[in-house]
Formats: sequence, C-alpha cells, structure tokens
Amino acid sequence: MSKQSIKERILETALDLFQQKGYHGVSVDEIVEQAGTSKGGFYHNFKSKDALLYEIHNVFISYVLQQTKEAYDGCDNPIEKLCDMLYSFTNVFDIYNRHIIVFYEEGTYLPPDYKLIIKEKRSEYRKLIEQVIEDGKKTGYFRKEISTTITTMAIIGLVNWTYKWYRQNGSLTMEQITLYFNDLILRGIVTPKGYEEASSHQLLLQGYQN
Repeated sequence: MSKQSIKERILETALDLFQQKGYHGVSVDEIVEQAGTSKGGFYHNFKSKDALLYEIHNVFISYVLQQTKEAYDGCDNPIEKLCDMLYSFTNVFDIYNRHIIVFYEEGTYLPPDYKLIIKEKRSEYRKLIEQVIEDGKKTGYFRKEISTTITTMAIIGLVNWTYKWYRQNGSLTMEQITLYFNDLILRGIVTPKGYEEASSHQLLLQGYQN
C-alpha cells in the first residue's frame, strides 16, 4: 500500500476518533490500531498528533485558498468574483465537513507554531476578500461608504458559523444555501449599478425587488 494511502487512512481514522472522543481522548496507539497500520507508519507521515490535527485544518484551508484564487482570477467583475469566491468558501463545508467540525472543536489544543501557520493562511484568504471588496468599490459595483474590513469580517463570520448547523442530508443543498448568503451579502453592499449586474446574472433570490 502506498504512503499516501496510509496517510489518508490515518487521517480518516483520526477524524472519526476525534469526533467521538475529542482530541485529548485519543492516543496515537489507538489511531494506528484503528487505522490498521504501525507507529512507524504514523510517524513517517506525521511527526506528532499535533501535526495530524494541523493537517486536518491544512487540507481544507489549502482547498479554499486554491479555489478562491481561481475564482478571483477567472471572473470578469467584482460581483461575480465575490459570489464565486463565496461558493468556494461554503462548498468546503460540504466537501470537508468532518475536517472542519473536528478542527473548530479541537483546534484550540494546537501549539503556537501551528497556530501561527494557520493564522497566516487565514490572513491570506481574508486579503483576497478585502481585495474584491475594494475592486467593487473602485468600479462602482459596491457602495463606497462601506468598510472593507468590517464587510470582509462579516462575510467570513457568516459562513464560518455554517459548520454548527449545516447538515448534508438537510432540506437545502449547499448551493441553495450559498444563494441565500449571496443575496444577503450583495443586497447590503451593492450600488444600483451592482444590483442590476447581480440581477442580470441571477445572483439574487428571485421574487424580491429593491
């Protein structure tokens, strides 16, 4: 079996165990036993249990950053950019649901050096959102009087809380939920020009007019 498959098996096992017992309730011995590997296999892929917990976060934050950069570079105007970037953000709660739940519940136990790396990656993501808000203000799609910083933090806070209530077998898909988020955010920040652009691309909920 390849190294990558062993790494994935360890990570998947850890996700299950951390959800069931919490980070401090699980030992490396228990992880390797459940994963059907050895301590050698574990430490070949992760230098510590802390490193494993960090990797759980790194998997989804790296995905979000990559998808967000592609959305920023691949769209024509700030409204489309923001909506595609938002979908990349919300979609991770569907793809990496267990990773996010485990990390948000157990990430506080990470040592400072790992927390610093995470902070840097989250800062990189925040700057991408800030940049698209600034782009929108400069091009007349977003209201000039809104605070870029507060708007960005409001968007991140709105989506981050999703992990507490989103259920993959719920009545709404993540795509439908994202449309609600798009509507709430855009109606608060767009100019009349921006509203027309959002409406023309069907980025707002139908049946409601400003």
